[in-house]
Amino acid sequence: MRLVGFIQVLLLLVLGAYLLLVALENPALVRLPLPLGRGELLLPVGTAVALFAALGALYAALLLLPPLWQARWRRRRDARERAALEGRLTATLQARLGSVAPAPEPAAPPARVNA
Repeated sequence: MRLVGFIQVLLLLVLGAYLLLVALENPALVRLPLPLGRGELLLPVGTAVALFAALGALYAALLLLPPLWQARWRRRRDARERAALEGRLTATLQARLGSVAPAPEPAAPPARVNA
């Protein structure tokens, strides 16, 4: 799992270095080569920076989602286990205390009559 995070960080650094290299070579328009050598995409520098920033934000969100999902699943599992344990405890206490007569309820205080 740590190896995947390391590779992801390296990929993000490579993307950032690529953006920096392209911005330094092309101050006005940015030429982004398309995959598989099918031409290039011309963008203004600001648009390219916004595009790469959005890609970086999406990437960071994808890095954060798995730990959040695991924490959520852990909380749900703990709640289910706690409810099951409480149910077993309640059943055990009722089985042990079932033969004991219930405690008498306290008597209500006499009502006051205003005369």
